[in-house]
Amino acid sequence: MVLLRGLCTIALIFLSSGLTVASPGFNFNWFNGGDENGESEEQLGLIPEFYQYSCPQVNDIVMSVLEQAIAKDPRMAASLLRLHFHDCFVQGCDASILLDDSETIISEKQSIPNKNSIRGFEVIDEIKAKLEEACPGVVSCADILALAARGSTVLSGGPYWVLPLGRRDSKTASLSGSNINIPPPNSTLQNLISFFNHQGLDEIDLVALSGSHTIGVARCLSFKQRLYNQNGSNQPDETLERNYYNGLTSVCPKSGGDNNISPLDFASPAMFDNSYFKLIMGGKGLLNSDEVLLSENNWNTVQLVKSYAEDEGIFFNQFAYSMVKMGNIGPLTGYNGEVRMNCRRVN
Repeated sequence: MVLLRGLCTIALIFLSSGLTVASPGFNFNWFNGGDENGESEEQLGLIPEFYQYSCPQVNDIVMSVLEQAIAKDPRMAASLLRLHFHDCFVQGCDASILLDDSETIISEKQSIPNKNSIRGFEVIDEIKAKLEEACPGVVSCADILALAARGSTVLSGGPYWVLPLGRRDSKTASLSGSNINIPPPNSTLQNLISFFNHQGLDEIDLVALSGSHTIGVARCLSFKQRLYNQNGSNQPDETLERNYYNGLTSVCPKSGGDNNISPLDFASPAMFDNSYFKLIMGGKGLLNSDEVLLSENNWNTVQLVKSYAEDEGIFFNQFAYSMVKMGNIGPLTGYNGEVRMNCRRVN
């Protein structure tokens, strides 16, 4: 009876919190035995308080670096969010994306989705260096990626979420996994659903996490097909709003200009809000993978796009929940992996 009352009290504390609470995959090991710290040797799990005693200033250090980096380059927020996503979709959230080429590592940075595209490594390096000064050998690179993704969202005006921590870093990378598991920008809706289902994520997660495209930019190469040769027809994508299409062709010519960039959300490119969904509703989604959420007539995704376009709060709550869920894909915990001293190479 006492234990039941205790659990109810904890539940009430979470429910009464003013913060966005999103915590799938918590493993507190209350009923599984374990050592004096409440941790099972087999599976330590992820908990928000993981660094409470070993490095209590971890989030303050992360945020101080992010504030300067994003003030200098507002695009950096989206870049760091994307790093976390591209990491988690390849052998789990284990910071494998940060590893450089070496005698034993073929870097994921050279994959088709990542080459000349992902960025933000120097910011992660700076965060890691400051954490090593304050708490040597304690905070993993995988957790830095998760903290940087949350911090970047918050600093751009988006939601905060309670973040489970305790990931460890991989000693391997997977170039082939990076080429296979990251959805390309020209994906059909069914392709996107399959990619996300493979990671244990559903259609709700797909639409909510696509909302991260409310910040950031994309290269001409990633949307050129929609302008000039959708479906191999040598015609533009008919779902594109005409004025928006004309503006894009001035940025992204039929020949050349592959590295020219356009904002994913031209209404508020540096502000994390729900305008991305409003733009999709008006035929102004930049990537094919954006527009298909609405145009392929899947009832679930259409209703979610409409719901998030109408109510930013609903979008924020689901985005927070789905980010925690994504961050819980295949983490290394306990005695698996390591805590790298340098995020670019194994110890």
